[in-house]
Order: sequence, then C-alpha cells, then structure tokens
Amino acid sequence: MALTASTMLPLGTQAPDFHLPDVVSGKSISLATFADKKALLVMFICQHCPFVKHIKAELAQLGKDYIPGDLAIVAISANDINKYPDDAPESLKEMAIELGFSFPLCYDESQSTAKAYTAACTPDFFIFDAERKLVYRGQLDDSRPTNDKPITGTDLRAAIQAVLAGKPVAREQKPSIGCNIKWKPGNEPNYFG
Repeated sequence: MALTASTMLPLGTQAPDFHLPDVVSGKSISLATFADKKALLVMFICQHCPFVKHIKAELAQLGKDYIPGDLAIVAISANDINKYPDDAPESLKEMAIELGFSFPLCYDESQSTAKAYTAACTPDFFIFDAERKLVYRGQLDDSRPTNDKPITGTDLRAAIQAVLAGKPVAREQKPSIGCNIKWKPGNEPNYFG
C-alpha cells in the first residue's frame, strides 16, 4: 500500500466532463446528469483500499444526507482490475448495493477521467459549485485506519455546507491521503512530477 496524497488541483478549475457507466444501473453518467444541482461532489474510491473501507459508511451517509437536496454525488473507481480484481465492476456493484449508495458508482476503465481530475488516491474528493468550478479538493476528515480519530466527515461536510449556502469555501484545505490509484502499466499520469 503506497500512501499517496491528493494532487490539490487548483481551485477554480472547471470540472472535466466524462461519460462513464454506473456499475449498478448500467446508465451512462456525465456532468449533464447533474445539471439541475447546485453543487457536485466527485469521489474517487474503490473496493479494496483500506482507507476507503475505513470510511465507507460515511460515504453512504453523505448520499443519504445530501442527495435529496442540492448536492449531486458521483463516485468513480479507476483501478486496474487485472491486478486488483476486487475493484472490477461486479464487485463495485456489490459494494454500492450493500452500502446503499444513493449515488452512481462509475467505472473508469480507460482511467482517462481519473487523469482529467488529477486523481491520485482513494479516496480523493472534489467539490464543484453551480458553474462546476472547483471549490474544494481534500480530505474527508482527520480519521485514518491507523489512528483513533472518529470519522466525522468534518472537512468535506463544511465545504459542502458552505457551497450550498452560497458562501466561500475555506481556502485552507488538507489533502486527502489514501492508497495510490492503481494505474495500468504504461498509463501512469505525469502529474506526479
């Protein structure tokens, strides 16, 4: 497990569009799917990562708390399933159903969406405002599988609340930490320096 931090994409970046299949419904999901929502949370997650497993109940809770309102959520998994078969669409579907995700969980087979968002780790979080400009990229909270801090979602929830209230999101943001995205051989992005 390689500990990896978010790339911290510049705030104000326009959300890259994507067209990815939802592993549960099979429907194609894109930015247009969420056009009527005030804000969009894009989460890069997977099935096997201990960091994602640690917070999976909170991820499901975010959907329950915000989906009925003005926040749209989409989760994306981009891992190489040849080396990490637990992250294959069938396993992701089982996870989404088991956790009761109220948002799409998409599979990025080409890894092009992960690259467009400069996703680096699982979990990696990006919040976009009504114009789909980036207002938050960072951690869920300070909890990790290796510390005893409670899972609260404090950092992410504060950013969600601010953007939904039309207020500025705090510019001091801590990077998310997790397992590196499992890139296909020869497909590693060049944004790691």
